[in-house]
Amino acid sequence: MVVPGRLKVRHWAVVLAWALAAPALHAAEEAEQSPVARRLYVAEPGVRNYLEYGGHGLLVFDIDHGHKFLKRIPTAGLNPKGEPDNVKGICASTVTGRIYICTTRQLMCLDLASEKLLWEKTYEAGCDRMAIAPDGKVIYLPSFEGPIWHVVDAASGDVLTQVRPESGAHNTIFGLNGREVYLAGLKSPLLTVADARTHTAARTVGPFSASIRPFTVNGRQTRCYVNVNDLLGFEVGDLTTGKKLHRVEVQGFKKGPVKRHGCPSHGIGFSPDERELWVVDAFNERVHIFDATVDPPRQKESIKVRGEPGWVTFTLDGEYAYPSTGDVVEAKTRRIVCGLTDEQGREVQSEKMLEMEFRGRRAVRAGSQFGLGYVTGAGR
Repeated sequence: MVVPGRLKVRHWAVVLAWALAAPALHAAEEAEQSPVARRLYVAEPGVRNYLEYGGHGLLVFDIDHGHKFLKRIPTAGLNPKGEPDNVKGICASTVTGRIYICTTRQLMCLDLASEKLLWEKTYEAGCDRMAIAPDGKVIYLPSFEGPIWHVVDAASGDVLTQVRPESGAHNTIFGLNGREVYLAGLKSPLLTVADARTHTAARTVGPFSASIRPFTVNGRQTRCYVNVNDLLGFEVGDLTTGKKLHRVEVQGFKKGPVKRHGCPSHGIGFSPDERELWVVDAFNERVHIFDATVDPPRQKESIKVRGEPGWVTFTLDGEYAYPSTGDVVEAKTRRIVCGLTDEQGREVQSEKMLEMEFRGRRAVRAGSQFGLGYVTGAGR
């Protein structure tokens, strides 16, 4: 039997609980309805030597307002002399609200909301360009051109296990389905495909004509497009059969000496809709654009940039392309709309950048430092 007095107390408890919860619920509803704010996160020092440039930290730009410089978030990553070490990679997860930066020695983790450094760890044989799983749980962290990839717990930075292709570990892409990881080494013409469930090397793709440099993968994870040493252009591999399919050379331009990376094309990226493939050309200071709707891709046009590009990536919607020179290219018109500059008006150049989308203070989508394809429907 329910006593009337107890019922009244219980009723007022419910009313009080609702009154206390209402502001938080209202704030959450407002955050969901607030417009998306796009930010470009750029890690420094990037392609320039620290003493030449002087920049260090994680720079944030407002994509929606002319790529205006917003702030510089302090980071760790110092070498034994106490100087900022060269940044090798960047990745982020909206599932956990964290962003990660690695140098040649360390991997560091920052909270996106508070912008505080959560941890910094060093790893056997150093670090290189890493990738995070779609669920934000693990990071595949290559050693610095060494034999192994560390499989790292993204929450703590602890090493869970290792994958050992013996390929000169360098670049890493996590497939959108979260089941496969693509591992490219500086000392091998083979692309290793790792099983993300067992953390083992499952198979290889290739061989390509030379060691693999930057590369990209389509959203369906059926094709890879790879830069290789001594090629102004790229090669195409079939991720399902493991065979090399095509070699595509840039036409109308000659190879020449380059300042960094030692290969003519060190940078390749899909537009997110996979209709175009953008390939960098360091010697000629250009980005070449290919029609990716045909097989093999067909060269269309070129864009002159403000230095030697060594990378290219895109906003998630494909509106802007970002060569590592700091040029901001409106992808549809091919027009360079501005160049990234920091709080002192200095040119910002980096290969380590990605887009983050926010609703209020909450990160809702994360891009990639790699120019990935995002088409996952039916197709080749």
